[in-house]
Amino acid sequence: MKAAVLIEAGKPLQIEQVNISSPGPHEVLIRTAACGLCHSDLHFIEGTYPHPLPAIPGHEAAGIVEAVGSEVRTVKVGDAVVTCLSAFCGHCEYCVTGRMSLCLGGDTRRKAGDAPRLTRPDGSIMNQMLNLSAYAEMMLVHEHACVAINPEMPLDKASVIGCAVTTGAGTIFNACKVTPGETVAVIGCGGVGLATINAAKIAGAGRIIAADPIPEKRALALKLGATDVVDAMADNAAAQIQELTKGGVDHAIEAVGRPASGELAVKSLKRGGTATILGMMPLSHHVGLSAMDLLSGKKLQGAIMGGNRFPVDIPRLVDFYMRGLLDLDSIVSETIPLERINEGFDKMKRGDAARSVIVFDQ
Repeated sequence: MKAAVLIEAGKPLQIEQVNISSPGPHEVLIRTAACGLCHSDLHFIEGTYPHPLPAIPGHEAAGIVEAVGSEVRTVKVGDAVVTCLSAFCGHCEYCVTGRMSLCLGGDTRRKAGDAPRLTRPDGSIMNQMLNLSAYAEMMLVHEHACVAINPEMPLDKASVIGCAVTTGAGTIFNACKVTPGETVAVIGCGGVGLATINAAKIAGAGRIIAADPIPEKRALALKLGATDVVDAMADNAAAQIQELTKGGVDHAIEAVGRPASGELAVKSLKRGGTATILGMMPLSHHVGLSAMDLLSGKKLQGAIMGGNRFPVDIPRLVDFYMRGLLDLDSIVSETIPLERINEGFDKMKRGDAARSVIVFDQ
């Protein structure tokens, strides 16, 4: 199969032929239909976050089940599916207490000594990234890394549900449990931030403030449900948010992974408010609350993948789209072939696009 391979951090992805194994027990072979370009992949491509190489990035995908291994119970051949990087084992402490996104998924990967899922033509190992490696014509994943969806759902739109929308919407519905009338500020209006804004509108948030330095993204945020916009780079951005809400927001959600954005989220809170960090911050960075913040009842939390329970959440998000509540058409800015993947990441680094999606020939 054809795949985009990361051979060396900091270098462009290379299109190569890669061998993929047959599905073993509990494994599903998926023909990839579409895969979004996510900023998280860019962190690995640039070497900000380490990963064994060579590897195939890509973790925000949708496709059609091509084959299943023995013991698979959740999907069947021909199903349309969305994949999710938070593969869950189903029996650890996190899974049985309803925190599936925290599962380390050890039982969902092949064991040491087993044949690898992916290899290069010379027989050497191709590392699978984030349980998926979706910048490829096919994916071989554990059945707990995918979920069947409505077959009428367009798969280019469905792909972004696998990460950006699951993270943003999950944060609103699961991690923050936003209730009607509460105020929300979203820092960063990329794919995750825009999905967060859209979900806050669905949840009935009273005021939704979008902060981003790029005017085009602020305009898109208004289209998706923001009631107000602020230039995140303005010296008085926090003061503007405090003034708009007469004292700060109930929820400030950082969705870009920049230290200054985390600081802005904390400064935007009202007494008793909660700051939620979604972006992948530099590994050495610390986000904190001051003593006065703590005395004011403010809280700080992370929400990996939005605290999702994806076998339940993803079909619901698909239903939201089909009913016209979730505006994925605005979040997906363009579709491109795999051969243009490096061009897509260059656009991302310039801040040009909301979400570019790789579309494979079906």
